[in-house]
Amino acid sequence: MSLTNVAVIAFDGVAPFELGILCEAFGIDRTEDGVPPIDFAVCAEDDRPLQTSMGFTMQAQHGLDRVAEADLVGIPAIKEVEASLAVIAAIQAAYERGARLMSVCSGSFILGQAGLLDGRECTTHWMHTERLQAQFPLAKVIPEVLYVDAGQVVTGAGSAAGLDAALHIWRQEHGAAVANTVARRAVVPPYRDGGQAQYIARAVPDCDADTLGPLLTWISQNLNEDHGVEALAKRALMSPRTFARRFRDETGTTPHTWITRQRVAAAEELLERTDQPVEWIASEVGFGNAATLRHHFVRVRGVSPQNYRRQFAC
Repeated sequence: MSLTNVAVIAFDGVAPFELGILCEAFGIDRTEDGVPPIDFAVCAEDDRPLQTSMGFTMQAQHGLDRVAEADLVGIPAIKEVEASLAVIAAIQAAYERGARLMSVCSGSFILGQAGLLDGRECTTHWMHTERLQAQFPLAKVIPEVLYVDAGQVVTGAGSAAGLDAALHIWRQEHGAAVANTVARRAVVPPYRDGGQAQYIARAVPDCDADTLGPLLTWISQNLNEDHGVEALAKRALMSPRTFARRFRDETGTTPHTWITRQRVAAAEELLERTDQPVEWIASEVGFGNAATLRHHFVRVRGVSPQNYRRQFAC
């Protein structure tokens, strides 16, 4: 699929923040920054004012017939309200013709109402994962992730995780450089490691979320160095055990996984923007050799570095 056309469905009970996330991700003209143009529309069943979950009304300028043109159909969050039969039918028709579907937060419940979560991995806001699983027992709900890409159906977790899912789609369709530009304009990181487990409330938080910020910045600027846990712990003035625990608390993942993701992201940029050989890129980002880079790149991105370069080289 080449992403050129996006339709977002609005409905009674729509959450304006999650609707705004989809508008921010796909509705802003960023062509002056080199981002491919998107034909974007917010659609509704009819032209009557829609009651949002925050108590004000809004009105969409397009009907559900516009959904039939879209490569990607966005489903924002909904508060304790079922979508109408017309909205469900439009979503099912989009799926049948091969369009991609992306939900944000509790928008996944609408995909469930459309029968599109059965047998499929998915997620939603961590507060709603148990209810989603109970309401759609054939779904494979993954509570701890920021988003799930199940091919034709992408589900984002709570609120801002919708931007993570959207940037993932931008990255898949148009490469890391374009996704990074979209992220930069939105003033968000182009890739967040870990999952929403790090945001689930604990009785007593045991760390300051800002503690490792300077260290993470230093790591990302020095990826070609050997970043063992003991060396990083020493730099952070902690014991290895305390450092490992603090790292997971603040990032939602392990040092090895976080650093690997940063190295893959750096490799993406070099594959797109340079014609340097893969062996050189592997050394530059800290993988050491081309075989190690290929192993991690395929595991994280699903394609080889060579295939990625053929698709997204500038």
